[in-house]
Amino acid sequence: MATAKLDDFTLRDNRVARYAKALAHPARVAILRLLAGRSTCVCGDLVHELPLSQSTVSQHLKELKEAGLVQGEIEGTRVCYCIDRAEWARALKAFEGLFARIAEQPDTCC
Repeated sequence: MATAKLDDFTLRDNRVARYAKALAHPARVAILRLLAGRSTCVCGDLVHELPLSQSTVSQHLKELKEAGLVQGEIEGTRVCYCIDRAEWARALKAFEGLFARIAEQPDTCC
């Protein structure tokens, strides 16, 4: 079975891939939009705003947290989530670098 050779790629390439994987599901994009629209942490409200079960929302939040895009804090029996602003700044910079390089190239594709 083939293994991923992540060490063969740059740190920036690995970061972009990690962020892209986290953004690769419309439910996670919707969760991020909801979190970005609030200035406070969100606890159970996400389930009421999405057509998903609690367990599905939790799984998507786990993926976003593993990518570093959101952070969660335990408050009693609940976990409250918000955008991790520092990691978002790194993600924005990584994607801008990739997109800028592509945009700078002349359109000479076959």
